[in-house]
Amino acid sequence: MLSKRVISCLDVRDGNLAKSVKFVDTKDIGDPVDAARRYYEEGLDELVFYDITASSENRGILIDVVSRVASQVFIPFSVGGGLRTVEDCSRVLLAGAEKVNVNTAAVQNPQLISEASRAFGAQCVVLSMDVRAVEPTPEIPSGYEIVIRGGRTPMGLDAIEWAKRGEGLGAGELVVNSIDADGTKEGYELTLTRTIADAVSIPVIASGGGGKPEHLYDVLTEGRADAALVASILHYEEYTIRELKEHLHRRGVKVRISW
Repeated sequence: MLSKRVISCLDVRDGNLAKSVKFVDTKDIGDPVDAARRYYEEGLDELVFYDITASSENRGILIDVVSRVASQVFIPFSVGGGLRTVEDCSRVLLAGAEKVNVNTAAVQNPQLISEASRAFGAQCVVLSMDVRAVEPTPEIPSGYEIVIRGGRTPMGLDAIEWAKRGEGLGAGELVVNSIDADGTKEGYELTLTRTIADAVSIPVIASGGGGKPEHLYDVLTEGRADAALVASILHYEEYTIRELKEHLHRRGVKVRISW
């Protein structure tokens, strides 16, 4: 059995570590480089960096911040935000990232997934999905809709179908971020995560809603996720990575222990 992963997300706005609730009321809360170093030293499995306003502001990613974070961590490091072309992806990989996260641009131009997969390998390409629950319709039969541009633009696109299409185009991994659960610390959206995990054969990272160790256990077992992404509870020092992993280990979830 493969180990389940605990991943932290650094949402970066104007070079600062930021956090929001349901993609609104965003606050600057610190320095992303300091946070990256601390989480790496505490035993984090993987780090995800999002430039959260790059797409909505129609600009490129903050490559200097990517480089500074990469210099501090020696674990898998994934970067997203404002990546529109294979050349954009290449720039962040050369800056020290191991993986690229594509989101808005992939919805607008799905061939970006296949082009990046051919250029760098599927293991390097992560399809990030921002998802909101809606009333089911013929266009969105699952009741889960893809939203792009930092939660600003609903696409009328069914999330389950998009996940399957993304896998077919060459994505090696999915980040499934529930907008409804984001920043609430009330638990992950288990139905959404489980439905997508059952629909694809590539790893699924659950994002949005992690507030206590029990939530990670739930999404890694009942939600069938391969990894749980956490942000607020680490940023606000409510739990340590060690506490999260020890809870999972005690309850029989295989995780990497480095102490």
